[in-house]
Amino acid sequence: MSGSAAIIWHQVGKGHIVSKHLTARVATLTMFIAATAMLGGCATSGGSPRDPIEGFNRAMFTFNEGVDKALIKPVAQGYEAAVPMPLRIGASNFFANIADVFISVNNLLQGKPREAASDLGRVVVNSTIGILGLFDIASDLGMEKHDEDFGQTFGRWGVGDGPYVVVPLLGPHTSRDVVGEFLDLKADPVVKVDDIPTRNVALVTRLVSIRAAQLPADKLIEEAALDKYSYIRDAYLQRRRFKIYDGNPPRQDDSFLEVESKTASLEQSESAPVAARQEIDGAGTGAVTAVSVEIAPVVAGPGELTLVHVPSVR
Repeated sequence: MSGSAAIIWHQVGKGHIVSKHLTARVATLTMFIAATAMLGGCATSGGSPRDPIEGFNRAMFTFNEGVDKALIKPVAQGYEAAVPMPLRIGASNFFANIADVFISVNNLLQGKPREAASDLGRVVVNSTIGILGLFDIASDLGMEKHDEDFGQTFGRWGVGDGPYVVVPLLGPHTSRDVVGEFLDLKADPVVKVDDIPTRNVALVTRLVSIRAAQLPADKLIEEAALDKYSYIRDAYLQRRRFKIYDGNPPRQDDSFLEVESKTASLEQSESAPVAARQEIDGAGTGAVTAVSVEIAPVVAGPGELTLVHVPSVR
């Protein structure tokens, strides 16, 4: 559960790995933390204006990293070593196919019916010709794979980010995305499977498959970031904004950018937190450039994965 891979730890509970009661508790926890973060944002000074509860967030970041290094990452490494690549790809495709159903719903809610229809088309093609989604035939046919969730939908509706918060065992979020993840959890069809052994196998397979996909990014993050927490936070927030606006975010308010720039300069001069700083492009969009290595966090939705690009100097 490192910053470079915030894993869906709610999938591994006591006894039955995941129960519906545990899922409800996790959802309640995420909502509570979102409310706490929003209240905390009203009484903070200094630091990044987007991260008013940085002390709490850093503590949770360290905790999540410890869990990942001690348990999740070693299992993922064993999975990668023992399972042939075709089988790993098939597992990833299977859960991605399930995610396309809810990606379609979110595209529709965002007023993008063409993309929603394409997503449903992907599900039909991959569930039939692709044998229950094990093969991504839709991509081979030129049907684009989208990446949407309820947090992005709220963002498109005009709901603000809210304070940045690191959720225990779930990783980096904005307060808005915590609420979105609550809905993702409620809609997750894998968690809703009634047969406990089948549900457990599916959840563990999804968890390990997702973490294994993040392994190549670990070394890069370790080498690139002097302050991994700030590095992951800035990359996550920028990537989420980029995704909400489908790669074309509007220009941010100049006063906000000035505050962020001064904050970043102060942090860099005092502790040099990021080895490769973000560069805001000429349009002021803050789009991530150069390195395109995908890192986490993982969203606890229906097999869906939220990724952030690693920012670096051009």
